[in-house]
Amino acid sequence: MTANTPEASFIEHFLNPNYSYAEFVGKDANLQPHWNTFFNSLSGFSPSDIEARRQDIFRMLRENGVTYNIYGDPSGLNRPWNLDIIPYLIDKTEWATIESGLVQRAELLNLILKDIYGERRLVRNGILPAELIYNHIGFLRQCVGVKQLHQRSLILYSADLARSTNGSVWVLNDRTQAPSGSGYALENRITMARVLPELFNDLQVRHLSAYFETLRQSLHEIAPVKKQDTRIVILTPGPSNETYFEHSYLSTYMGFTLVQGDDLMVIDNHVWLKTLGGLEKVDVILRRVDDSFCDPLELKDDSKLGVPGLMQAVRSGNVSIANPLGSGILENPGLMPFMQSMSRYFLNQDLVLPSIASWWCGQPKEMQYVLDNIQSLVIKKIHKVSRASTSVDGASLTEKQIEDLKQSIKAHPYLYVGQEKISITSTPSFINGKIEPRTALFRTYLTSNTYSYTALSGGLTRTAPNNNFLISNQLGSISKDTWVIAPEDEYRTIMPKDQIEVVASKKGDITSRTAENLFWVGRYAERVLGTARFLRTVMRFITEGNRHSQSNDIETEQHLLEALTHYTVTYPGFLEDAEKKFANPWSELNSILFDEQRSGSLVYNFRLFCRVVYAERDHWSTDTWRVIWSMENVLKGTYASDTTHIRALNVLDSIITSMVAFIGLNRESISREQGWIMLDMGRKIEQCMLLTSMLRSTLVNKHDEQVDYNLQEAVLKSNETLVNYRYKYRVHIQHTLVLELMLLDPNNPRSIIYQLDRLKAYLSNLPKLQDGFSLQPHEKLIFEAYSLLKLANREQLSTPDETGAQFKLLDEFLEKLYDLLFNITGAVSKLYFKHAQKQKQLFSAESF
Repeated sequence: MTANTPEASFIEHFLNPNYSYAEFVGKDANLQPHWNTFFNSLSGFSPSDIEARRQDIFRMLRENGVTYNIYGDPSGLNRPWNLDIIPYLIDKTEWATIESGLVQRAELLNLILKDIYGERRLVRNGILPAELIYNHIGFLRQCVGVKQLHQRSLILYSADLARSTNGSVWVLNDRTQAPSGSGYALENRITMARVLPELFNDLQVRHLSAYFETLRQSLHEIAPVKKQDTRIVILTPGPSNETYFEHSYLSTYMGFTLVQGDDLMVIDNHVWLKTLGGLEKVDVILRRVDDSFCDPLELKDDSKLGVPGLMQAVRSGNVSIANPLGSGILENPGLMPFMQSMSRYFLNQDLVLPSIASWWCGQPKEMQYVLDNIQSLVIKKIHKVSRASTSVDGASLTEKQIEDLKQSIKAHPYLYVGQEKISITSTPSFINGKIEPRTALFRTYLTSNTYSYTALSGGLTRTAPNNNFLISNQLGSISKDTWVIAPEDEYRTIMPKDQIEVVASKKGDITSRTAENLFWVGRYAERVLGTARFLRTVMRFITEGNRHSQSNDIETEQHLLEALTHYTVTYPGFLEDAEKKFANPWSELNSILFDEQRSGSLVYNFRLFCRVVYAERDHWSTDTWRVIWSMENVLKGTYASDTTHIRALNVLDSIITSMVAFIGLNRESISREQGWIMLDMGRKIEQCMLLTSMLRSTLVNKHDEQVDYNLQEAVLKSNETLVNYRYKYRVHIQHTLVLELMLLDPNNPRSIIYQLDRLKAYLSNLPKLQDGFSLQPHEKLIFEAYSLLKLANREQLSTPDETGAQFKLLDEFLEKLYDLLFNITGAVSKLYFKHAQKQKQLFSAESF
C-alpha cells in the first residue's frame, strides 16, 4: 500500500505480507474507496479517543443488557457482548451480487423443503441420495404430508458467508431452523450510531429496518385466520439459552410476546397462551427452539422446552410456525455437494453464490478423497447429537486422532462430510489498543415477502485470530457491525425505523410465567434488602457494643444473633455450637453474608434475584441495569472468611443503597398494569413475612429492661423506622408502641397493616377466574389477615403470660399471621401460575 495519504499511514503499521487484504485493498495496492473514506474519518481520532470510544461501546452494551451465554462455562452465563470499533464494509456492487445469490438460495431451499416432505421428486429422480435425508435427525417423519398453506414455507433463512483471498464470496453454512443473530446485528448498529456517529460521515450506510418490517408483515400473513389482532409469540428455550438476550430484545422490538414451552398448551388442536386473564389463542409461533424439541408428545419425548400436542395443532392448520417443523433438514451440510444440481432441477439456474467445495462420504469415491486428504479438510458431521461442535479442522489432529476419525468415517460414511478449507481474507480489527488483521465470517438474514425474499442490508460479522477457520461466538469471537454501502440516491439512515402500526398490549397480555417471575423479583428484592438491613444492624451492634464489660450488651448480642438465624433461615447457624460462635461471631456472619452455596445467605438470595431478573430482562430500564450490575460487582468473588467487619459493612451499605434504587426506579418506570401489580405484590408479601418473622424472633420473649430496649431499637433500625418512632411518639422506646407502629399504624409505610391494605387491593384486581360472586381463595385469606390485624389489641399483645417470660398472645398472633401470608402465596400460585382451574373452564366453554 502506498502511504501517501493520512488514512493509509493510519493503518500501514498493521499490514503484514503473510495475510491477504483483498477485502479492503484494491488491485492498485490502495484502499478501496469506501475503506478510504472510513479510515479518513477514523484518522481524526487519537489513540486515546479510540480507546475511550471503545470503552463507551462496552459500557453501552453492558447497560443495555446485551449478553451471550457460553455453554459449559461457569462464568459464561450473561457474558457481556463484544463489539469491534471497526465495522465490516461491503461495497454496493458486491452486495448486489450477494443479495441476489441469497434470494436465489432461499427460493431454492424453500422448494427443497416442500419436496422433502411432499412429492420427494429429488430422491425419486436420483438427485439426492435417500440415506442423506432419512438418516439425518433433522428429517421429521411426523411432518411428511403436512399441508403447507403458503407459497413459501421457509419464512426465515440465514447464511454464513466468507470472502476468500481471491475476493470470491462463498456460502459456508445454511441456517433454516431458528437463525440467530439478527437482534445482535440491530443492537450493534444502534450502538455504533450512538457512540461513533462520526464514522458514518460521507458513507451512505443502508438501514436495517426493511428486514424487520417485512418479517413482521410476513408473520401476520401466515396466520391461519386473517384478523386484526393476530396473536404472535416468540418461543424461546429460556434464559439459559445462548442467545436469550436476542429473544427478549426482538420480542420488545417487534411487539410479540416472549414465551417458553410451559406458557403454551394445546386444547382441541388449538394452541393457547396462559395469561393472568385466562387462555388466549395463538395464531403464529416464531420459534427459537430446535424443531425436534417442540413437541414431546410426538418428537423428542424428554424435551422440557416444547408444547405437547403442537404437531397435531399444525396438522389441523390451526397454528403457523416460522420456520416450520422439520426445516432443520436443510442445515444438513451433506446437501452442499448437490446444491448446484438441485438449482438446475428446480430453477434451471446455476448458483449465483457457490457453496464451499464439499464431499459427502456416503459416496465411495468422495469418501476415499476425504480419507486421502483429511489433514487439508474440515470434517463435519451431517447433524449435531450434542452441544459439542460438529466440525473439526483435520490439520489440528494428532496421528492417533486422525486414525480414529478415519475409522469412524468408514464405519458410518453417510454421517460425514469433508469441506474445503479456504483461505479467508483478513479484515482490520481494533484489538488490545491496536489495529490488527482478523479472519471474518459474515452472516446475513432473509425473510419471505409477498413475491420473494427480503434481505437484511447488513448482518452479524464475527472475527477470530487469523488462520482460525472455525469462528463462532461459543469460541469467543468478537462481533462487528456490518455496513452495506448504499447507492448515492438511497436515503441514508443509521437508526432503525419502524413504520408498522403498533397495537397496544391488552390487559391480559402478560404471561403466567412472566407474572410469576415478576412476583419473585419483588420477593427476592425485599429478601435481599431485609437480610442486608438486619445483618447491618446486628454487625453494627457487635462492633459498637461493649462486649467485655456490659452484660446487657452481651445478652442482646446473643439474642440478635439467634434472631438472625431464624430470620435468614440459615440453620443451624447460631443455634449450634452457640458458645463458640458467640465468642467469635464473624466467621458465621461472613458466611451468612458471602457464602453463595448457603441457602438463606445474602449472596444466595441475590443469585436467585438475578436469575428471575435476567429471565424478564425486557422489563428493566438502562438505569435499572446499572444498579443491578453495581450490586453484581460489589458481590463478585464473594465468600472470604477473613473479610473484615469494615468491608462487610461497606458491602451491606452498598447493597442496601442499590436495592433501594432498584425498587425506586421500577416504581417510577413500570406501567401500573399487571406486571407492576405482580412485582409490587411480591414485595408486599415478602415485607410482611419478613417483618412477622423478625418480630417473632425478637419481641415475643421478655428480657431484662435494657435488653428489651436494645432488641426493640434493633427492630426499628432494621426497618428504617427509628426516626419515625421518635417523631411520632417522642417517648422512650416501649414494647406496646413498637408493636403499634410496626403492626397497626396505617400511616407507617413499613407497617404490616399498610402493606396488607395495598396487597388487598392488588389481589382484588387480579382477573376473576372463577364463576359467581364468591371470594376467591386468596381474597378470603387476605381479608382474614387484614381482619386479624384490625381486630388486634396492642395492649393485649404486649401483656406477658402468667410466667412473665413470654408474650404468648403475640407469638400466637404472629404465627397465625405468617401462616395466612404463606397460604396467600400458595393460593395465588395455584390459581394464576399453575392453571389447573383455567384449563377445565376453557374445556367446558368449548364443549358447548
